[in-house]
Order: sequence, then C-alpha cells, then structure tokens
Amino acid sequence: MEHTKQYSSYAAGAFGHDMFYATLSTYLMLFVTSQLFDTSDSAFNARMIGYVTLLMTAIRLVEIIFDPIIGGAVDNTNTKWGKFKPWLLIGAGVSSIMLVIIFTNFGGLTTKNPTLYLILFGISFVVLDIFYSFKDISFWSMLPALSVDSKVRAKFGTIGRFGSTLGAQSVPIFIFPLIIWLSQTFSGTTGDEKTRAGWLGFAIVVGAVSFLGALATALGTKEQKNIIREDTERTRFRDVFKVIGQNDQLMWLALSYFLFALSYVVTNSLMAYYFQYVLGNTSAFSMVGVITAILGIISVSLFPTVVVLIKRRAIYVGGIAMMLVGYLLFLFAGQNIVMVLIAVGIFFFPYPMIFLAALMTITDSVEYGQLKNGTRNESVTLSVRPLIDKLAGAIANSIVGLAAVHSGMIGNAKPSSISSGELFNFRTYMFYAPIVLIVIAAFVYMLKVTLTEKKHAEVVTELEKKLTAKKENQA
Repeated sequence: MEHTKQYSSYAAGAFGHDMFYATLSTYLMLFVTSQLFDTSDSAFNARMIGYVTLLMTAIRLVEIIFDPIIGGAVDNTNTKWGKFKPWLLIGAGVSSIMLVIIFTNFGGLTTKNPTLYLILFGISFVVLDIFYSFKDISFWSMLPALSVDSKVRAKFGTIGRFGSTLGAQSVPIFIFPLIIWLSQTFSGTTGDEKTRAGWLGFAIVVGAVSFLGALATALGTKEQKNIIREDTERTRFRDVFKVIGQNDQLMWLALSYFLFALSYVVTNSLMAYYFQYVLGNTSAFSMVGVITAILGIISVSLFPTVVVLIKRRAIYVGGIAMMLVGYLLFLFAGQNIVMVLIAVGIFFFPYPMIFLAALMTITDSVEYGQLKNGTRNESVTLSVRPLIDKLAGAIANSIVGLAAVHSGMIGNAKPSSISSGELFNFRTYMFYAPIVLIVIAAFVYMLKVTLTEKKHAEVVTELEKKLTAKKENQA
C-alpha cells in the first residue's frame, strides 16, 4: 500500500513536470514565432524572433553551468522534510508563475518598446530557468534516495516515466483545441483562430498542473535510510564539477544522451510546424498527441519486462535503430497523413524506453562514483540528466528559431507560400541533421558505456562490504 502511494505520487509529479517541459521546450517558440511578432514589417518580425531565440539560447547555455552547483545545494540541504521536497515545491511555484509571465507580450512592449521587452523577457526567463532547475534536479534526483535496489529503482523510474509520458503527450492532444476555445471565450474569435489570450490561458493551465503535481510528490513520497546513503558528506561547491568529471561512465553516457536528446527535441519541436506549414493540417496534429500518449503508455509499461529480457544496452541501441526507421518513413511520406502518423508512431515508440535506460544508468552511476571516488553525491550526479536535457533544449530552441526563419514559417505564412528551397531547408533541420546525431549517439553508447545492471549489483555489494567493515572498525 505504501509503495502504491509513493508510485502514484511520483507519477503525478512527473505528469505535471513533463507537461511543463513540453510547453517550454516545444511550444514557447511556436508562440513567439506565430503570435508575438506578427506585424506588417516582416524584417522587424524576423529580427525580433532572432533576438528572442538568441536570448533564450544564451541564458540556458550560461545557466546550465550552474546546474551541478544547484545539485550541490540540494545535496547539502538537511530539513525535517528531507533535502528534495523544499526545493521541489519552491521551484515548482516560482517557475509556474514565470511561465505564465513569458506567455504575454508584457503589456504590448513587443511593439511599443522592443528593447524593454527583451530586457524584461530575459530577466523573467532567467528566473524561470533557475527555479525550474531546482525543481527538475530535486524531482529526478529523488530516485537513488527512494531505493538502492536497481529493480525497485526501475519501478519508480518506470512509473515516473509513465506519468511524464502522459504529461508530455497530453500537450499536443489539447493544446490547439484548448487555445482555440480560450481564444473564442476571451477574444470573441470564430473558427480555428488563435489569440494571445488563448495562449496565456493555456500557460496558466500548464503552470497550475505542474505545481499540483509537485505538491503530490512532496506529500506522497519518502526517502529511504540505509548504510550507503548515510555515508555522505557536504559537497563543496568548488568540487561539484570534479565529482562529475571523475565519473567516467557518467561522462560517456552524458555525451551519448546529449546527442540523442538534441536530435529528438529538434525533430519533436518542429513537428507542429510540419503539420501547420508543410501538411497544412493543424487539426490532424492532435492525433500526434493521441498516438504518442497511447504508445508511450505501452512503451513504458513494457520497459520492466523488456529490460529483464534484453537489458538496457539493447534497449538503448535497438531503440535508436527503430527511430531511424521512423525518420525514413517521414522522408517518404509526402502529404500522406496516414503515413506521417505511422512515422510518428514508429519514431516515438522507443523514446520512453531509451530515456529510462539512460536514467537508470545515470542513477546507478551514483554508487559507481561513490565506490570509485569515496563520496556519495545523489543530486550532483542526477543533475547531469536535466543539464543535458536543458542544453539540448536550449540549442534546439535556437535551431527551431533558425528553421522557422530560414524556411519562411513565421507570422501568417501559409503552406502555399513555402518554396521548394525553403522546404528543403526545413527537412534538413527536422530530419537530415538529427539522423546524423542519433547514429553517433548509438556508437558512443555501444563503445564506451559499460555500467550494466550486473556491474551495478557488483558495485553495491562491494560498497556494502566496504562500509560495513568501516563502521565495525570505528565501533
């Protein structure tokens, strides 16, 4: 009963967390390119979109340097509620408020005073990114604190990914219908027209769900106490990068996962543009959410069984091979909606399993690093995964902005206004370049990542013997 409560609470937090992430990483740029700068001056529109894109990318690239330091702050926290929950709630509250703020035009400053708008947007985005990092790191670095058993961790990771998959894939299901309904309600529009008021209402809904999910996790989960977790000491901020750099398995996995995440986020972020500007069928985009939500549930549910049968290595590499098949179908689908949706399904299905394989390996690297370096650093180690996702997201945002401008997909552009050259540019951004990155990711994993489930079990056994002997000698 206790485990059921913890699993459901963790899943609820993951649902809101990934709904927030999907909105921030995928749909914020669509809001910027289609709503904020839609004046008759196309040069001004393109220039401002470029400035906002550059600003977001620069902020995220600078801020991710501090993620391990944020992880160190979480590791050094000691309260009666544990070290994760206070940061989880604070991060969720502040980031949700800031999400709503950046989905506005700051009272018309986008056209009245563009310079002031950029300054205020930059400040707001910095605050959002910092507190989102506290939430992200706190949430996922709870995994090694909930259990040191790889099998139990796999269950928590699986149910967490189940919730996050539902959260992320619910966004493409309801985003356009919700924005259209809110636009009609508050702006008096008709048909499928989308307004800034509709987008703002959408952001408010996402922010509320994110905070409530974090509250459920804080109230429903419990940190485990054992001899391995008791062997901790305060991490000096100057040592946090040293902790990461000395963990070779963590570093190689980080490189592979970054290449994989970047390719996936770029393709996924351009999907809405693909349906709106290439296929000219935004109504069919909701089917993407339905398909990926259903397949995501199936994929996550199968993970515990599949990982027992073929282990993480085969899931990671085999999953990438399946995604390549999806890319090929995209390239040959043309305007055929049915084939496009089949390509979406094949491309997305292995993604949750690949994510879980990477997450479990990063989680197991906590004990690997503890045995190798003599110190246990849960949040510092687990901060690498959100750091990579944010780095991939930052670069992807920049790529999406460039793709939109270089492909003529800004403002009130229609599919008929996209030239063949611009369409080739778009395919390069969405398909060709990501294919190269994802292939390299598979090779790095195959050649350099050796921390298997068997290896981790050996590490835990050796750690327990070492720490038990140390405790007996001190007695």
